[in-house]
Amino acid sequence: MADQRPPRPPRPPRPAKPPRAPRPNPLAERPEVAVEKDERVLRAGSRRDFLLLALGAMAAAAGAWWLLPDRTKTRLLPGEGGKKLDTLAARCGLSGARREKFLDRALTFDDDVAEALYSPARRVRTYARADASVPRNNYHGRTPAGSYLPGWTLQVSGLASGRTESLALADLERLLPRVEQTTRLVCVEGWSTVAWWAGFPFAQLLAQFPPAPSARWAALRSSVNLDARGNPDPYYVSVDLDTLRHPQTLLATHLAGAPLTLEHGAPLRLLAPVKLGLKNIKAVTHVEYTALQPPDYWNERGYSKYDGL
Repeated sequence: MADQRPPRPPRPPRPAKPPRAPRPNPLAERPEVAVEKDERVLRAGSRRDFLLLALGAMAAAAGAWWLLPDRTKTRLLPGEGGKKLDTLAARCGLSGARREKFLDRALTFDDDVAEALYSPARRVRTYARADASVPRNNYHGRTPAGSYLPGWTLQVSGLASGRTESLALADLERLLPRVEQTTRLVCVEGWSTVAWWAGFPFAQLLAQFPPAPSARWAALRSSVNLDARGNPDPYYVSVDLDTLRHPQTLLATHLAGAPLTLEHGAPLRLLAPVKLGLKNIKAVTHVEYTALQPPDYWNERGYSKYDGL
C-alpha cells in the first residue's frame, strides 16, 4: 500500500501593502509662510535697492557713452556737452585708447569663439534654383570698368613649390572642375540673398597648387577695386585655409546661369557661404598663402577679422 503524505497546511494570507504616499511635486507652488519684519528694516532696504538701481543705471549709461564712436557722440550730444563727458570719463581712466583696446579684445574673443565653433563637416543650407535671385550690387566704392578683363590673371603665391603661378581663366577651366550650388549670401549690413552660383571649388585649387607647409591663412586681393570717386582702392581680405577647404567655398565664375557681370565681380570672385559677405571678395586678382594672419580691409576699419556665420 502506497504511503500517503499529510495535506499541506494552508498558507497564511500576505499582509496588505500600505498605500504609497504621493511623491511631492517639485513644481508645485509652496504654501505661503507669513514673515514679519520691522517697518524700519523694509524702508531701509527699499532705499538701498533704489540707490543701487540708480547707480547701476548711471554706470551702464556711462559705459554705453564711453563705447560709442566719436561721430555718434557728436550727433547725440553736439557742442561742449559731449566733450565735457569725455573729459570726465578720461579722468576716471576711460580714455579713447582704452576704449579701442577693449573693443579690440571683444572682437578677438568673438573671432575665437566663431573659429572654435567652425566645423568642416557642417554645410550651410542649400535651396532650389526657383528660390534664387540676383544679389544687389554692394561694391563699397564704384563698380570697376571692364578694361582689366582682357588681361586678367590670377596670381597665386606662397606655394610649396616656391613659385608664383599666373593663371588665366582658361587655365582654371582646364585644371579645375566646375560645380554649382544655391546658397544664401549674408551681408553684415543686415540683408541676405539666396543665389545660384557656379565655379571652381577652392579646395581643388589648393590641391593643384599646394600652399607652403607653414601656411594657415590666405590673403585675397582685388587690385582693380575703386573707391566712391573712382580712384584705385585695392580691396583685401584674410581668410583661414580651413574655410577655403570647405566643400561649399568656391571661386565663382557664374551667377544665375550666366558669367559674372562687373557688378558681381567678373571674372572671378570668392564665394564662402560660411562667412559674411564682406569676406566674399569680388574681382580677385591675387591669392597669397601666409603663416600669419594677413591684413584685412574692414578689420583695419573696426570690423571683425574672422567674420564667420
